[in-house]
Amino acid sequence: MALSRPLRDLSIRSKGRRTPVRLLALATATASAWVLAAAPMASARSDRSAWPTAGAPGIGDTYFPELGNGGFDALHYDLDVGYTPSSGRLDGRTTVTARATQSLSSFDLDLQQLTVSKVEVNGLPAAFSRVGDEIRIRPALPLVKGHTFTTTVTYGGIPQPLSGPIIFGSKYGWMKTKDGVFVACEPNAASTWFPSSDHPSDKATFDITIRAPKGLTAVSNGRLLATRDRGDTTITHWRESKPMAPYLATATIGKFDVRKGVTPGGTPIYVATNPALPTDKLDFYGITAEATDYWSKLFGPYPFEETGAIVDDMPQAEFSLEVQTKPVYSAVRDESTVVHELAHQWFGDSLSVERWKDVWLNEGFATYAEWLWDEHKGRKSAHQSFLEAYNAHGDGDAFWKLDVADPKRDTMFSRSVYFRGAMTLQMLRERIGDKAFFKLLPLWTKLHKGGNVRTAQFTGLAEAVSHQDLSDFFRTWLSTPQKPKLP
Repeated sequence: MALSRPLRDLSIRSKGRRTPVRLLALATATASAWVLAAAPMASARSDRSAWPTAGAPGIGDTYFPELGNGGFDALHYDLDVGYTPSSGRLDGRTTVTARATQSLSSFDLDLQQLTVSKVEVNGLPAAFSRVGDEIRIRPALPLVKGHTFTTTVTYGGIPQPLSGPIIFGSKYGWMKTKDGVFVACEPNAASTWFPSSDHPSDKATFDITIRAPKGLTAVSNGRLLATRDRGDTTITHWRESKPMAPYLATATIGKFDVRKGVTPGGTPIYVATNPALPTDKLDFYGITAEATDYWSKLFGPYPFEETGAIVDDMPQAEFSLEVQTKPVYSAVRDESTVVHELAHQWFGDSLSVERWKDVWLNEGFATYAEWLWDEHKGRKSAHQSFLEAYNAHGDGDAFWKLDVADPKRDTMFSRSVYFRGAMTLQMLRERIGDKAFFKLLPLWTKLHKGGNVRTAQFTGLAEAVSHQDLSDFFRTWLSTPQKPKLP
């Protein structure tokens, strides 16, 4: 995410003689399923841990205790959403494929605001209730640990954006525009438009089908598989085949000019730009292509199937966001923002935080990428950028009081996380030398590609690569509540 500038019950209908046959078939299928489900449990009666229990309503993130869900691991989302811009109504049907990590009597999904009309688990109707922003689901049959299951939720309503101090005071999530919707959901707004395990530690692949009025373009993650018209509706099917955190999903709809091609380095590119915006300000296509290729050299191979951008007329969103494969740009549009969001494709998207307290692994790295870009362009060295940021804050400045390695929920996107995080990386580079530092970055992205990371993993790898004890160094630059002295 780029900072706002300047700095940055089951019922059956039946007739005649067919009823007993249908009931017998249903009873047989249900009984068979119960036998399959119960067998592993019967063999482990003495092991109470194998008995079905309720999954936790959250994964245990101290910043967002009820985000994500316990008891299962999401594997794939199949989203089918229809949006009517004139009314703002969304109607959706989402199927979540998951693997049970415990035997489950019930489990939760995150869904804010919207109304659920039906839930099915493995094709059978399931009981459900709403508890705050959670859907509590009780399947007809218990779910067995280690088994894969599907949950289909039918829902609808008018999504509303979230707000608060977290995202610079800006609204975020599902945001209505003049001609459609702008969707940017970090950190906790994916569940405002689809049921999910809405935490970056539970990544999954996605199929996203969007139904929108004909004449509008719907843009999402990954590759565009198909577009077809049905009456006054255009149906667009996108697929993201690489693991993705739910907050990185988008279904941005509007009037867009689309340019497609391949970067000089061979990566497919898709850039959608709202034609109402000035066309002479910034070459999004060119910069996206160039930066994707340059970061591929510095950070390791591009981790996804496509790169690109969604550039929309949404001034109320005072940020841009690293949506996986296609960052979304709103009121914040400049070259530094583009290279920042593209660096996030490695740091934040491919490597996602395990817990939100480690968000500097996203933002500090992407901010440092801006400094590397200026260095690459010959404008100024990364050391010069470091000194500008360092000297901008005096000894007693509150900037230095924040623990960047645990900045707390409401200040997790503070300037300190961005700039002190970037300063830490420049000082690390100067401490261990360019050879070790530029070996460290692609090794870091290679070892954790498509996964989740935490600060201790990065600091440990830095020590292994450099053969130095860096514990005091990282403590000083990330967590000491005062301005560090320069070496």
